Amino acid sequence: MSLDRTLHEALRDLPLLFSRGVSATLSVATALETVAREVTRLLGATRTTIWLHDRRARELELTAASDTAIALGVRVSTEDISHAAARGLRADHAQQAGPDVVAPLRGWRRALGTLVIETPDPRKASGEQAVEFANELGRQLSVGIENVQLLDEVLRQRRLLEDTFNSLVDLVAVTDRDLRIVQTNEAFAARVGVARADLMQRPIADFVSPETAAWLLAADPSAAPASGGRVEDAQLGGTFLLTATPLINQEGHVMGRVLVARDITRQTRLEAERAALRERLAQSEKLASLGQFVAGIAHEMNNPLQGVLGHLELLIEVTDAARPIRRELRQIYLDAVRAAKIVRNLLVFAGSRRMARRRLQVDRVVARALVSRRASLQRAGIDVVRQQGELPAVLGDPLLLQQALLNILINAEHALADSNGVRRLEITSSADGERRIVSLLIRDTGPGIPPDVLPRIFDPFFTTKDVGKGTGLGLAITYGIVQDHGGTIAASNAPDGGAVFRLDLPAADDGGRVSQGPTGDDR
Repeated sequence: MSLDRTLHEALRDLPLLFSRGVSATLSVATALETVAREVTRLLGATRTTIWLHDRRARELELTAASDTAIALGVRVSTEDISHAAARGLRADHAQQAGPDVVAPLRGWRRALGTLVIETPDPRKASGEQAVEFANELGRQLSVGIENVQLLDEVLRQRRLLEDTFNSLVDLVAVTDRDLRIVQTNEAFAARVGVARADLMQRPIADFVSPETAAWLLAADPSAAPASGGRVEDAQLGGTFLLTATPLINQEGHVMGRVLVARDITRQTRLEAERAALRERLAQSEKLASLGQFVAGIAHEMNNPLQGVLGHLELLIEVTDAARPIRRELRQIYLDAVRAAKIVRNLLVFAGSRRMARRRLQVDRVVARALVSRRASLQRAGIDVVRQQGELPAVLGDPLLLQQALLNILINAEHALADSNGVRRLEITSSADGERRIVSLLIRDTGPGIPPDVLPRIFDPFFTTKDVGKGTGLGLAITYGIVQDHGGTIAASNAPDGGAVFRLDLPAADDGGRVSQGPTGDDR
């Protein structure tokens, strides 16, 4: 076999050797090392090295060598013309460099590196043959190296896109035209609790609420991105802001949709809390400014009213001349008592009564309030159902808390008196150990609170009752008392009808628990 034929066969086999090496080891360096050793053997060279170009650093890195003793990773500047690898990078084709042969590795419009064959044996190949061999081998290796680098770049970009896709905290699901899932990110898979592979080709409606599915179905897939869909999704577990974008291929055809669901549960909760805080602040400001005005009037009215009551009582009980008009005097007396009661309420509303804080049991305060209204509740045919358990104590004034509860109970009685259905008053007490809160939920089965009345229900002097039946101070006083205890009160309507009042009071700092009686009815 002639020398030329051997070299030609080697030029055919070496690229295959490189390809198989890359496929087997997934390493360009290992495959090039195999090629370098084979070239050294074929040409009887001292050593063969392969340098790859780092374009960003403008350096050549020693990637493979036939001599295992040489340290890989050495770098030289592409500007260092004293080095054979740097000179070979600039050459148009393989050339003799003293006793060595250098060949440029060139891809499509870019330099890939340099092949350096040190002192090939002239007995195995003449100088011209070695140059021609190096030139052709460099050309073929360039094709293989560039393909591997391009594939590696594609894979790297794909991994980057995949990592970016999975790093999104928003839930992303890509569907086809039939709304079957073709891709999701990890956030979506984790939220629905299903592996990504198991989500493929399944209807997205299986993993979202009907409201979300209906919104996505209504979004026009051929139009611009649809956004602004705000949905409470029980299956995804929260409140989400939805965006649907058409999935368009390279030809401009719509292939499906991309659903992005941003979890705004915490944001929604914070907005609701801020709104409630603003409402409580506005209410407190109204109470404070009005309280200062009311306190002065109430104190000035209280003294003459007590004088009027005293003199009326003397007239009714002692004076014989008053007998013919005693009935009228008693009516005047009752009206004066009512006026005095209004004045007392004004004083409480204005905060003139000092709180006597002590450790108390909320359920016992509820029990005393119910006892005081028992006769009235029975006459109205109202059943009282209590649900109570083990609660921590609170610090507060039992008389003021009892008055606050009485105001709510009286309102409930009036609402139930006008009801033709079931007349029931439910009082539930509970505790939130984490928040250190004791809650009272008072619900009636009456007609509920009209929507236009609900925002003003705690406003002073606001009442929906007929003239003479209410002052509009009851719930305003209750609001002030609860606030003075560091708690909150809110009113709403139950989904199936009736008004609901919720009182939250902070538990005592010592955290001691008080054992209550068994759950049952208190009629």
